[in-house]
Amino acid sequence: MLATLADRAVVRLSGPDRHSFLQGLITQDVETLQPGDLRYGALLTPQGRLRWDLFLFGEPDSVAIDIAAAVRDELVQALTLYRLRAKVQIAATTDAVLAAWDVFPGDDGWRPDPRLPALGWRKLADAPAGPGDDYRAHRLALGVADPSEDAVEPLYPIDANLDLLNGIDFRKGCFVGQETTSRMKRRGQIKSRIAPLAFDGPALEAGAEVMAGELRAGRVLSGAPGRSLALLRIDRAVNSSLAVGNQPVRLDLPPWLEPAFALESASEEA
Repeated sequence: MLATLADRAVVRLSGPDRHSFLQGLITQDVETLQPGDLRYGALLTPQGRLRWDLFLFGEPDSVAIDIAAAVRDELVQALTLYRLRAKVQIAATTDAVLAAWDVFPGDDGWRPDPRLPALGWRKLADAPAGPGDDYRAHRLALGVADPSEDAVEPLYPIDANLDLLNGIDFRKGCFVGQETTSRMKRRGQIKSRIAPLAFDGPALEAGAEVMAGELRAGRVLSGAPGRSLALLRIDRAVNSSLAVGNQPVRLDLPPWLEPAFALESASEEA
């Protein structure tokens, strides 16, 4: 399958300081980014909340940032404020973001999605290639959130599973929001994560409460008929009968997410 992700846009950074400039800002290691690399990361608030998640395409003379189209101009403004005396040029571009999955397209420019192999490949192109609705269904089936689409308020990056999807390099040193993020991971203070719910029937209403008996277990973020993503309290979601209103739902963890729920629910019980 091949699709244009019309809800994505591209900002390109050039200049000799482009790597060191980004290195101090985002959750991913940029100093070692090489032409042909694709990495996933985020820009956080100083308090450690997720501001924007993004992809970094290493290019011979630039770094291209693949980000939600709705916030592209905000990203340009934020990077411009951070730039100060850094020798960096920041420009929005007209590149299209393409995604492919199931079968490798075989031509040049495709790079493996760094979050999960099953997500497929991404590429920047001069022109669109086709509609992207099937890609959203593919992403939901794998239980992977798009924070720009699925979250209605700022989350911590670990809430959105960026630590499990290769979106945070805990060894790289300082970045904006690093102290809070590292402390949550180091101390195991991870009480909530985004996870998929399965059910029979139409899509659940965004914002609806997920209940575990009399206890609130979380809230629905987004989804489609039969499957939604929710931000869930791990201790209440695991091994519980869940419901949204009168609709029974069940936690449907993909293999990549199962270990985190098992380990963190055990930590909560201890």
